[in-house]
Amino acid sequence: MPRLTPVSWNELVQRLYHFGFEGPYRGGKHPYWKFLSSSVFLMMELFFLKEKFGMIKEDFVLTIPNPHRREISVDLLSRILKRAGISRKQWLEQVDS
Repeated sequence: MPRLTPVSWNELVQRLYHFGFEGPYRGGKHPYWKFLSSSVFLMMELFFLKEKFGMIKEDFVLTIPNPHRREISVDLLSRILKRAGISRKQWLEQVDS
């Protein structure tokens, strides 16, 4: 199976959208993403998180420790994927499609 490679900040954001994440939203020192289960939840979250920066998936918050939006290293990418519940295979298949 092919290896993971570093990705740009924009590429990471686009792929996280593909996997159902919303954001990024501001949150403290680091942006974060969430996965939303419903649009009502989204509206409530956006109301309370106006000044935050991150991405959202259901009730799950995924923090990305890269506030300067530099290239995401393979090590950081694998930690992000693990926290997001995205397998290496899923990530690489999404690249090919």
